[in-house]
Amino acid sequence: MRDYLRIAIIDTGIGIAPENINKLFQPFIQIDSALNRQYDGTGLGLALVKRIVELHGGQVGLTSNVGFGSCFTIDLPSTAGALFSAELSSAELSSAEVESQSSSSLEPNEAQQKALPLILLAEDNEANISTVSSYLKAKGYRIVLAKNGEEAIALAKSENPNLILMDIQMPGMDGLEAMQQIRLDPKLVKVPIIALTALAMSSDRDRCLAAGANDYISKPVKLKQLAATIQQLLAPQ
Repeated sequence: MRDYLRIAIIDTGIGIAPENINKLFQPFIQIDSALNRQYDGTGLGLALVKRIVELHGGQVGLTSNVGFGSCFTIDLPSTAGALFSAELSSAELSSAEVESQSSSSLEPNEAQQKALPLILLAEDNEANISTVSSYLKAKGYRIVLAKNGEEAIALAKSENPNLILMDIQMPGMDGLEAMQQIRLDPKLVKVPIIALTALAMSSDRDRCLAAGANDYISKPVKLKQLAATIQQLLAPQ
């Protein structure tokens, strides 16, 4: 009999109705598809997980109770005694320390920091926040973060950013309404706004531009494309 390793992830969230369970593993399907839905995503994650696990000879399972939570399981073929070491050698640690010290010495001082262009990132997904903000900081931009439309409007007015990156699907006030409100402020009419969204139809682009965006980038965001678009919009006219 073949041995399997089971990984179980249990949450105490909203749960999933029985009729919706099979939908979760279909590409681009989400139970809540509203623009201001509470939970973000493109509807690809579970479909990819299922496909990858099956390619490794395993299977994915799900049990859920509405109002109580869910349990996702992954069963993978396992070889007993297979252990992996993630320890770094002393030489590798020394090299990492040297690189860290070198990077720190190159960081701009406070006066130089204030001279860098300020970008307001309106995004509620932590993975996207980490990826985009880290990349743009490395490119020489300052970042201020808003996690919903209301925060984006308030920070746009108080921080006077050079450019705004606006996620469209956020909890509470969505990005479309936030852009419309921002454009009502005379001081913010000319601030460039780039809409970021998993909605990729041509009509979605038109809606973003009509709401006040200068440009539109579909998710998953290509970082080089994002940097090039920012540079273009911030270039002196």
